[in-house]
Amino acid sequence: MKKFFGFLSLLALILGAAWFSRPDRAPVAALAPLLPLAEGEGLDAIRPLPPPPSLPPERVALGERLFSDPRLSADQSLACVSCHRFDLGGADGRVVSLGVGGAAGAVNAPTVFNSGLQFAQFWDGRARDLREQVAGPLHNPVEMASSWPQVIERLQADAEIRRDFARAYPDGLNAANIADAIASFEQSLVTVDAPFDRFLRGEREAIGELELKGYHRFRDFGCISCHQGVLLGGNMFQKFGVLGDYFAGRPLNPGDLGRYNVTGRDEDRHVFKVPGLRNVALTAPYFHDGSAATLATAVAVMGRYQLGRDLQPDDVEAIVAFLGTLTGKLPEPRR
Repeated sequence: MKKFFGFLSLLALILGAAWFSRPDRAPVAALAPLLPLAEGEGLDAIRPLPPPPSLPPERVALGERLFSDPRLSADQSLACVSCHRFDLGGADGRVVSLGVGGAAGAVNAPTVFNSGLQFAQFWDGRARDLREQVAGPLHNPVEMASSWPQVIERLQADAEIRRDFARAYPDGLNAANIADAIASFEQSLVTVDAPFDRFLRGEREAIGELELKGYHRFRDFGCISCHQGVLLGGNMFQKFGVLGDYFAGRPLNPGDLGRYNVTGRDEDRHVFKVPGLRNVALTAPYFHDGSAATLATAVAVMGRYQLGRDLQPDDVEAIVAFLGTLTGKLPEPRR
């Protein structure tokens, strides 16, 4: 009977993934990884991170400066790095981030690491790419509460910044180039060479027995139907609560509506971009609402609401151990 219900859970995830792969949704990797795999296989399901893309170094360097520049916020108290700290896996360790004047945001800050490899930005996918994403927090009244004219005026007063923009861009300092520079820097933040990547490349001693058991549980339970590809996620939308109502009995805030805030369609209520799991062991708390304080709690919640099963403690332990092998070499600030 358990196997039968497990099959139903997996079937529901497959059907859900297929529904969200419609042209008006998002591209989803083939579900072939759900089929039985031979020992050591799985490159179609989870692939090693590629090296950072080739980017103009002068734009990356300029973007790094801007990423840490508080002049982008209205009261000059916050920078991008305030919510995307390198020592916290590219996130900030808070349930929700705090903006100017201590204003609380609506959702948990996602990691900036590897963000250039995602198919859309923000939990609700409202920005198509990193360049479009930059304007979001800059203008948000509970984040940086600023504007392009205000930011450009401040930066124009800095002769060194003006010079560096002139060197990096033919048309110099403007809103589009500020966004491009920051996005270029963020694209460079790829955390390569995680232990599981080395394992996939043939280094069988890169992970231990418990971690390998966790990978098999992760795959066999069906987690891999949404968490696959180079990021183990970040390439599709999915409902939070496929096989259970996660939001029942909870006070709702606008951030809980997910894609509905973008599309206005009822079927998009509680639909979110599936987060990538790279470096996930470093980015507690978890989910869009930051409600899971530990990775073990997050795994158990996913089992219940996405897979329709109560995971056994030893399975949770193994999956958490596997997720720990996804931590790669973290970028270090160069300034």
